[in-house]
Amino acid sequence: MTPAELAEAVLAAAHAVFAERGLDRSALPAQTAVERPRNPEHGDYASTLALQLSKKVGVPPRELAAALAEQLGRAAGVKSVEIAGPGFLNIRLDAAAAGQLAKVIVEAGAEYGRSDRLAGQKINLEFVSANPTGPVHIGGVRWAAVGDALSRLLRATGADVGTEYYFNDAGSQIDRFARSLLAVAKGEPTPEDGYGGAYLAEIATEVRNRRPDVLQLDDAAAQEVFRVEGVALMFDEIRSSLHEFGVEFDTYFNEKDLHDRGELDLALNRLREQGHVFEAEGATWLRTTEFGDDKDRVLRKSNGEWTYFAADCAYYLDKRERGFEHVVIMLGADHHGYIGRMKAMAACFGDDPERNLEILIGQLVNLVRDGAPVRMSKRAGTVVTLEDLVEAIGVDAARYALARYSADSPIDIDVELWTRAKNDNPVYYVQYVGARTAGVSRQAAEVGLTRGAPEDFRPELLAHEKEHELLKALAGFPAVVATAAELRQPHRLAHYLERDVAPAFHRFYDQCRVTPQGDEEINDTHRARLWLNDATRVVIANGLHLLGVSAPERM
Repeated sequence: MTPAELAEAVLAAAHAVFAERGLDRSALPAQTAVERPRNPEHGDYASTLALQLSKKVGVPPRELAAALAEQLGRAAGVKSVEIAGPGFLNIRLDAAAAGQLAKVIVEAGAEYGRSDRLAGQKINLEFVSANPTGPVHIGGVRWAAVGDALSRLLRATGADVGTEYYFNDAGSQIDRFARSLLAVAKGEPTPEDGYGGAYLAEIATEVRNRRPDVLQLDDAAAQEVFRVEGVALMFDEIRSSLHEFGVEFDTYFNEKDLHDRGELDLALNRLREQGHVFEAEGATWLRTTEFGDDKDRVLRKSNGEWTYFAADCAYYLDKRERGFEHVVIMLGADHHGYIGRMKAMAACFGDDPERNLEILIGQLVNLVRDGAPVRMSKRAGTVVTLEDLVEAIGVDAARYALARYSADSPIDIDVELWTRAKNDNPVYYVQYVGARTAGVSRQAAEVGLTRGAPEDFRPELLAHEKEHELLKALAGFPAVVATAAELRQPHRLAHYLERDVAPAFHRFYDQCRVTPQGDEEINDTHRARLWLNDATRVVIANGLHLLGVSAPERM
């Protein structure tokens, strides 16, 4: 019996109780849920339905809980139901009902854990969006790992997700990049406000290979060549490095296109129609203070130049016009001040900032070796890049380490920890469980042990305490996936794999032999345990896939 099936049984019991007592069945929810109690001694699952319905129907919660317990206790697969506290239902399943989950998981395969919890939601998820003025630094890599994992989680729960990288190829930062490339190509010092790092020489050399005549042009024309060619080369490198990291985007959106297509004027006119634009000091402003911003924002300067905020407005409107009802933007720690102005901007367009726009802020990441931060990149000069991180600990460890922590907390990534093949390395610990389940399957095949036909599976044989614990851990996977998606917290999935599934499997493996020993004949208990072993493999593989991490069959 899966948690969803048990929840249906609880709701069915409630319908029966309400019918017997003549209570208003319109008070019943369309669906309910069960959860695992914190204390395993309280049972396999718990329900708060009696507490939720008590006031609505005027029946004391414990009295209603008693009626529900009596009715639910008759359901197939339910061993016992106890009433606790003010009206909690603590539910225990019989071994057959609990063990049936192993077959459900194996037969579902890659689909186990997926749901339609967020079906109907069309979400635009923007992350990384590093400027094409240098390699992706470690802060951007954090968003690559977290954002990609979140996109996988959202899709696994039924949302229609479009992932997006905002490619800033306009503005003063790009001009500084072009001036820096030109200076390097001419053998001159980079400008004081320019960029540094060995990668500049690589890009400048490649631009000269493409355009051998570039230094024969006047500085203005040469700078334009370095701007166009340099940005293209840098962005190709960014896309390539993200691809190697396992991250692809549905859309790479160019800021320059907003300008070229007149979308900033379109956004300005839409905001003006809403009545929130005003003129002052020769500039055009948006009155964001009406919606909680700390000050009004300039859209167009007195010299006619558009501001970055104007481009933000146009980009947001573009996403909404493309049909995305919910816009999620992931930004670095230095962008915390953007939240107020962006929320106000959404309100100025007539949107509900709480429903249509969500901004996630990520904190800093440090790469640590021998207890000291690694601060210098070989190529970028002053920052640790994606390539530096991958070279230090590998793709799987990097993705897992970055997605394992709540994005709003700073983290240190210890090179020594994340590269050693020991159980204190979290990604090794989880991957090792997956590899161990694969090893058990190989050993079983060598001695002729197979799961057998599904109809011959005997779930009641999975009655050992450690088998029951493992089944309970595996049963929690769909709820963890849904919660991680809804709360935008992929780290919940990593914690679940480490704290629930992995230790439960190790305890099962230590006390419940899957393959026969010596001259022992293969029996139905071995077959049932192989179902459970393979179910664990499915959950580990599905969980790691949602985090963008591989599940090797051998370690």
